Amino acid sequence: MNVLITGGAGFIGSHLAEAMLARGHAVTVVDDLSTGREENLADVGHHEPMRFVRGSVRDEPLMSDLVKGADAVFHLAAAVGVKLIAEDPVHTIETNIHGTEVVLAEAARHGRRVLIASTSEVYGKNARTPFREDDDCTLGPTRYSRWSYACSKMVDEFLGLAYHDQFGLPTVVCRLFNTIGPRQTGQYGMVVPRFVRWALAGEPVQVYGDGTQSRCFCHVADVVAALAALIDCPQAVGQVVNVGNDESVTIDALADLVLEKTGSTGGKVYVPYADAYGRPIDDLRVRKPDLTRARELIGYRPHHTLAQTLDEVIAWQRTRPAAESPPDSVS
Repeated sequence: MNVLITGGAGFIGSHLAEAMLARGHAVTVVDDLSTGREENLADVGHHEPMRFVRGSVRDEPLMSDLVKGADAVFHLAAAVGVKLIAEDPVHTIETNIHGTEVVLAEAARHGRRVLIASTSEVYGKNARTPFREDDDCTLGPTRYSRWSYACSKMVDEFLGLAYHDQFGLPTVVCRLFNTIGPRQTGQYGMVVPRFVRWALAGEPVQVYGDGTQSRCFCHVADVVAALAALIDCPQAVGQVVNVGNDESVTIDALADLVLEKTGSTGGKVYVPYADAYGRPIDDLRVRKPDLTRARELIGYRPHHTLAQTLDEVIAWQRTRPAAESPPDSVS
């Protein structure tokens, strides 16, 4: 099978490329490297069935050519990370919505299967947990730019499901919950790599807000296995499927665990959201998936615990060049 991965030089995309190559598939990666990095593909870049194309998913002639040559498309390209979203909401909206429009139009033209990577952010401030795929989505006010990401991904989902309903395009939507693992950076606001870099540098771990907000973190290998299974699952077509881990931890407890595992004596500090992001941020208190649908469709069960995954992240971060500074501290 010939597989096209948009955003394939990113954190999740690069792991997916490796997994698909290991399964014997030919892989083409397209990425404009705005947030992805070629070094993420260093271990597979020279494999003969692997091709890297630097370009944008908004480039219609390019995407027409690439989609035509694929049997299936994993659409992961997106503007991600709370920091990036807060600082550049126009880029977020344009990249996420128009890029998906182009991918779906070309997939429909050439009759290709598509998996759209969405996000747990679309559940917004829904107080019912765990989140089920058919639950209401409750977003905050438009004056908070962070909701532009959730809104743009909701439009992506609407587009994908509309193409399925109207044109019969075999589309699967996956809502990902806080994926972590080796190669993830904290540059765009991801919490685990930021915590680890601060701890390894002996600096205080900065907990935004009061730390009582909780999340469920999933190893990238578990996520990638689910994506690979779902794109081959006929019963998943036209469905929205949660993918993640349902092991909850507060951000405060996460910071303590990172400090313990790194042996850091830097401690932790609490930083108001407005100081951290330079503007008010409407945060989510709880984010936990109901994984029933994924279990029923593909027998999905995450195999990595948070503790195991943190060990891998810390080990990977220790190999990074010493010249790489930890994330900017909040002044």
